[in-house]
Amino acid sequence: MADDNAERLDEWFERLEQMPVPEGMKVEIVGGSVFMSPQRTVHWQIIRRIVRALEDKFGMDVEVLSDVRIDFPGPENGFCPDVTKLRDGAVQDSRGRWRFEDVEFIAEVISKGTALNDYGPKKIAYAVAEVPVFLIVDPYTGKCLLHTQPKDGDYTTETKVAFGQPLDLTGTPLGLTLTTGEFPRD
Repeated sequence: MADDNAERLDEWFERLEQMPVPEGMKVEIVGGSVFMSPQRTVHWQIIRRIVRALEDKFGMDVEVLSDVRIDFPGPENGFCPDVTKLRDGAVQDSRGRWRFEDVEFIAEVISKGTALNDYGPKKIAYAVAEVPVFLIVDPYTGKCLLHTQPKDGDYTTETKVAFGQPLDLTGTPLGLTLTTGEFPRD
């Protein structure tokens, strides 16, 4: 079944790549539905700050991805997370794709048009995949929502932090404190 799902997603993404998708649009498939959203300046500034914090902690060779397709559990879930950190030693599979089993951290920066995906089906898929750390950054509310300790398809710990407050990730595989004071609001 997983191979059928991957093949179907491959076919959909191949078709999407042939379409005239405007530059700067993020395209992903969530539960079999195609979503396109533009990357705004605020969105990118937050992503850049998170990536920079990861590079400062782990070095420039850390395997950090942005908007790269990773297939997650569930029917037709070809996600392109805003920020993904892979575990040390992660390698691409025979199809040239990263495996969800190698993901240690995901950050999604909320966009108005796709916010429900981040708070709903993507959060569930990340928990089912046992992604140890899932961070939602919401520039509209000025808050970060940290999900940790996945178990039985849900996260057992949820921590809210307002922009400007430090986000303690020292007890996670990241082992760092993320400063949020410079996260812009929308």
